[in-house]
Amino acid sequence: MKRTLVVGVDGSPQSRAAADWAAREAVRRDLPLHVVHAWLWQPLAAPIVQDRDTEAGRADDLLKEVEGELTHRYPGLALTAEVLSDVPVPALLRAAKEAELLVLGTRGHGALVGFLLGSYGRQVIAAAECPVVSVRSAHGRPVAAPEEGEVVVGQQGGVQESAEVLRVAFEAAAARKVPLRAVRAWSLPPVYGYSPGSMWIADQFGGLEPYERAALEQALEPWRLKYPEVEVVAHVEQGSGGHVLLTAASDAQLLVVGRRVRESALGAHIGSVAHAVLHHAVCPVAVVPHA
Repeated sequence: MKRTLVVGVDGSPQSRAAADWAAREAVRRDLPLHVVHAWLWQPLAAPIVQDRDTEAGRADDLLKEVEGELTHRYPGLALTAEVLSDVPVPALLRAAKEAELLVLGTRGHGALVGFLLGSYGRQVIAAAECPVVSVRSAHGRPVAAPEEGEVVVGQQGGVQESAEVLRVAFEAAAARKVPLRAVRAWSLPPVYGYSPGSMWIADQFGGLEPYERAALEQALEPWRLKYPEVEVVAHVEQGSGGHVLLTAASDAQLLVVGRRVRESALGAHIGSVAHAVLHHAVCPVAVVPHA
C-alpha cells in the first residue's frame, strides 16, 4: 500500500488548520492525503428532535467543504476523503494503522497555559501506532513556523530505542531541505544512582557530558549515512528534557519526540517530555511511538 498522510477533521478551525498543514506536508513529500471525519448516529433523548439523514448530510458536507478548500490551495494534491462510522478516538486509531503520519489540530490557550490538546488528542497520541503530528492553530490557520527553521528531534536511550524517532526526523528534514538539530538532554544522577560500573563507563569518556555526546553520535551515525544531504547539528545539554527541547525548538518548523510504547494499569501514557512539548511548543510536534 502506498504511504499516506491522514488528517482528522471535525469542522473546528483547529482541524482545518491541521488539514492545511497536512496538505502542505503531503505535497512536500509527494504523498496522497486522506481526510477523515468521525461521525456516528447517536440520537439525543426527547424533547430534542434529530433527523439521521440531515446529520449524515452535514458530515458529508463538511468533508466536501474541506476537500474544496484544499484542492483550491493545493491543485496538485492527491486527495481522498471518508466519513468514519464511529466515535472519534477508535475511528482515528483505525485510520492511524494505515497512515505514514496522522495529523490533528490543537487549540491555543494563552501564553501562560500554552496549548489545549484536548482529551481526544491525548488518547489518540498515547495509543496510535504511527507518528501523530499535533498542529497549533490561530484564527483557523496553522501557527506560522519559519520555513527556513530547523527540524528538531529529541534523542534518548540507545541506537535501537531511538531509531524510529530519528527516522521520522531525518525524513522530515530531508523533505524540507533544512538542517536537523538532534538534542540529547541529560541530568546528574542522584547520589544513590551512582555505581562503580556506571562511573567506570563515564570515566572512559572523560566524564558524563562526553559520554552523552558519544551516545548521541552513535545513535546518529546510521542516519547520517542514509541521509548524507541532511546537515546535522548535535546538541547535548544538561537539564530537563522538556525544557531543553522547548528552548532548542523556539524557531523550529517541526519538533519530533518519542513516546515509549507501554501500558500501565491506567492505560497508555504520552510521557513527561512529550506532554511538556505538546502543551508549550509553538511549532507542530510529531510524537513517534517506539519500543
